[in-house]
Amino acid sequence: MGHFFSRRVLLSSAAVAMAGTGMGIPPLEDRPRHRNLETGVQVLMADDYELVQGQKVGIVTNPTGILPDRRHEVDVMAATDKIDLVAVFGPEHGFRGTAQAGGSEGFYLDEQTGLPVYDTYLTSGQALADIFTRSGVDSIMFDIQDAGARFYTYIWTMFDSMQAAALAGKRFVVLDRPNPITGRRAYGPVMTPQFSTFIGREAISQAHGLTVGELARLFNAEFLGGRVDLTVVEMRGWKRDQAYEDTGLPWVLPSPNMPTVDTALVYSGTGMFEGTNLSEGRGTTRPFELIGAPYVDHRWANALNELGLPGAGFRLAYFTPTFSKHVNKLCGGVQLYVTDQKAFDPVKTGIAMIVTAKRLYPDDFAWRYDTSDPARPYWIDKMTGSTQVRTDIDGGKGPDEVESGWADALKEFATTRQKYLIYRGGN
Repeated sequence: MGHFFSRRVLLSSAAVAMAGTGMGIPPLEDRPRHRNLETGVQVLMADDYELVQGQKVGIVTNPTGILPDRRHEVDVMAATDKIDLVAVFGPEHGFRGTAQAGGSEGFYLDEQTGLPVYDTYLTSGQALADIFTRSGVDSIMFDIQDAGARFYTYIWTMFDSMQAAALAGKRFVVLDRPNPITGRRAYGPVMTPQFSTFIGREAISQAHGLTVGELARLFNAEFLGGRVDLTVVEMRGWKRDQAYEDTGLPWVLPSPNMPTVDTALVYSGTGMFEGTNLSEGRGTTRPFELIGAPYVDHRWANALNELGLPGAGFRLAYFTPTFSKHVNKLCGGVQLYVTDQKAFDPVKTGIAMIVTAKRLYPDDFAWRYDTSDPARPYWIDKMTGSTQVRTDIDGGKGPDEVESGWADALKEFATTRQKYLIYRGGN
């Protein structure tokens, strides 16, 4: 306890000293807040952290755990005695976001706050429970901005953390944030058990249409047997059909290749190109919006525009990735534009793009093969959750026929999903 109070006093004294010189950071209550929306962490702070009073607290977060004034919640919490924050748990890319895809930061003491940061990436079950126990926390909070797609790994970091919290006998608190692609509805194929991986642990649809708080409720009830001592700190003022740009919240890159809200809008569809030999735009300034390969020409853009896909438009584009697939090679392809968010179906659009590319370039198009997993060698199967999408496309089916292959499973998930909705607006 002595370390806790001495660090708080030191940080608080420094803040006061800086304020006296005109260089300090005003207290949270003196900062303007968006009138219509408060995220979970804002609600927690507005209630003077009453929810976790008398508890040692750890938090799973990354650079997206910010307040509307762009201060990071960990920096704010570390400087107050109203909460006993004793640990941070870093996911993929790390707490401060220093690592690229597939990387993390390891254990370290955070330079700004002095807090220990534990690496949880690719750790689950009892091993993760042991980390939580070793950290000395009573409650574990989660606050990371999601991108709305099943294969975006932060929701599975939350799932693993919930499971580990139950094993360690710890409380789990989700500080809710908006789904950046809205929560109107769910889209796409549903994961099947034999294709469970870290990019899809359980049977949810490819674009789930839920907030992380709603997902946590679903995970606990449907997949974790209700064993988690779960609390969701709900947002105030968010509606399901609200576009992210209307929330008044700043966008922070949740990962290096998710630079804008535009990226998130298309990611649950064009992310499937990671399962092909086309570049998904990594190594460009518009990942997942720019898609192409050295063998692609102008015909793809023309064919896609002729489809008249709702809410989607395409332009012929050329780009040279600086890393990842086709590095330093000129690629022909398209840039995808969302012209109407309400009409846009990201998964159907992604399927149409793959179907059209395979038909135009049958001798060049290929599925990405995973030699390390001979039982499940195709990446696209792991991303879509079964063999259905790949085998339907290989069999010559069109986008509508491919979509019909997951319709029943999606309808069933959509019914289950309804039980865990918190917010109004949309379906």
